[in-house]
Amino acid sequence: MRKTFVLGVAVAALCATFAHAADLKFKPGEDSRFTWKSYEDFKAGHDLSGQTLTVFGPWRGEDETLFKSIAAYFEEATGAKLEYSSSENYEQQIVIDTQAGSPPNIAILPQPGLIADLASKGLLTPLGEETKKFVQDNYAAGDSWVQLGTYKGKDGKEEFYAFPYKADVKSLVWYSPENFEDADYEIPQTMEDLKALTEQIVADGGTPWCIGLGSGGATGWPATDWVEDLMLRVAPPETYDKWVTNEIPFNDPAVIEAINEFGWFAKNPKFVAGGTAAVATTDFRESPDGLFSLPPKCYLHHQAQFISSFFPQGTELGVDADFFYFPPYASKDLGKPVLGAGTLAMITKDSPAARAFIEFLETPIAHEVWMAQSGFLTPYKTVNPDAYANDILKKQGQILTEATTFRFDGSDLMPGKIGAGAFWTAMVDYVGGKSAEDAAKEVQTSWDAIK
Repeated sequence: MRKTFVLGVAVAALCATFAHAADLKFKPGEDSRFTWKSYEDFKAGHDLSGQTLTVFGPWRGEDETLFKSIAAYFEEATGAKLEYSSSENYEQQIVIDTQAGSPPNIAILPQPGLIADLASKGLLTPLGEETKKFVQDNYAAGDSWVQLGTYKGKDGKEEFYAFPYKADVKSLVWYSPENFEDADYEIPQTMEDLKALTEQIVADGGTPWCIGLGSGGATGWPATDWVEDLMLRVAPPETYDKWVTNEIPFNDPAVIEAINEFGWFAKNPKFVAGGTAAVATTDFRESPDGLFSLPPKCYLHHQAQFISSFFPQGTELGVDADFFYFPPYASKDLGKPVLGAGTLAMITKDSPAARAFIEFLETPIAHEVWMAQSGFLTPYKTVNPDAYANDILKKQGQILTEATTFRFDGSDLMPGKIGAGAFWTAMVDYVGGKSAEDAAKEVQTSWDAIK
């Protein structure tokens, strides 16, 4: 009877192993798009059998399923069990858990401000110089990503705490290839070209831009993306960094210039569908509709990658709609800056499995498996771009890997009352007729009030 029991346990364990292997989205070694050697090398160096790794993150629904498909490779390679959890109010939950002394091993968060707060309270574990150097050497615009992952600890010392994993791109201009072909327009390579195209469309009897700032109680936020993108194109990234921390005032000449550059596009009634008066009242979700009307109500729309989910049903990306990189000024010599966002992974409860998980994120396979499904971009230079699920994602990924500077969405880095309040309101006031100087001064007054 004992032999039967032992044999039964062995068979059950073997079946569990096979079942686990079968859970892998892509079988190791079989698809040439993937860098399987990185997976095999990682597997050879880690045996965490019997250990459990707890991971808390922002992903729910389909994104949670996608992350778990990546986690399965970590489990298969190490023998560890990875338990993932999230919450509708994950920002508050991670604060509660860490302060109560019951944090997960790994926290993955999209808010640098929240990460900075956790680090300042001594609730994060430094990832070390070796991990920092990996990001610097292997990510495009590596210095930018290192900076994004670096925070002051409880002792005030700056350390690398957060590993960037999964990025979003905002520096995009959407258009209809058919409309461009019919009008014989070419993709602009510089901001000077983009302005010339804007004027050419007007000269040809068309309207260049669809711009909508409407978003209910958050009306105004799309203009902040415009200004942040333009800030990176009229001033060095160091100036951007001082702006989002108020080391330079909100009404600094560089900020005024960026706001006025937005105004060049948004405050000329000939340049915007519906005229300037429609900018603040048009809902951002409906704003790109003009690209698809016949005849087109506009030819260009500036918005992040997510906006395609609001395109008319049946729109085929790459055919009916496409995008190009929001270009820099040829005259400014500021490289190829990219505005975006993303998530960062950090250790909130140290363990060998937690350290191994950060190492796992350094493998191309941890990126490529998600790239091959949906909704994942990475600045990792040595992943295989052919792993992307489609040409749209591949082009967006290329924008990241060709970037010379990456900066996180500025309004998300500012205090909530500024980035998600005064800044929005000031942009609505600006397109409504207020000067850039007065609008910016309005924001600085609000910032001074919370110091």
